[in-house]
Amino acid sequence: MSERKDQILRSALDIISTQGYGKLTMRALARASGLKLGALQYHFPTWEELLRALAVHVSSEYTKSLELLDRETDSPTIVDVLRWYLQDSIGTTLRSDRLWPQLWAMAQVEPAMREALDDIFKTAVAWFEFHLTQAGSESPRLEALALLSIGEGSLLFTGRGCPWEGEADPLCEAMLEFIEARYGKQA
Repeated sequence: MSERKDQILRSALDIISTQGYGKLTMRALARASGLKLGALQYHFPTWEELLRALAVHVSSEYTKSLELLDRETDSPTIVDVLRWYLQDSIGTTLRSDRLWPQLWAMAQVEPAMREALDDIFKTAVAWFEFHLTQAGSESPRLEALALLSIGEGSLLFTGRGCPWEGEADPLCEAMLEFIEARYGKQA
């Protein structure tokens, strides 16, 4: 993908995360990218092509972020990945507390985004399931789904602008303490 297309997709994510996906239009994206509409349509001739590229971009950024975690941590534990997942400290491009709820909503009406999110969550479930199996879980798939559900659900309550925003860090720590108590510090 060209550097310009990548910049356009980052602008699209910025619009979605700061203004909501309903504000993402070709005209708004052209303005945010510093392009004329025709120049934007050179890169993404149709709305559908833009959405497909955006879905691939989100999935790719998530994968890169997880790979970075793997490189920076010799053998990431369940606690390491859950901390990364909850705090988005490595992959700041994703800005999870604002972006992800918008992507969930978008996935309800845009099949390409639904497929991208399904791929992302399948990857996350498989990763957690593998490590939960290593930690001796008797039902690793269900526990992986539970951990991801807790993490995703926390965004609805403690993301920026939410009623319990000030409790995001303590909630994260409580969830990590739960994981350590359940699986041990090496989990």
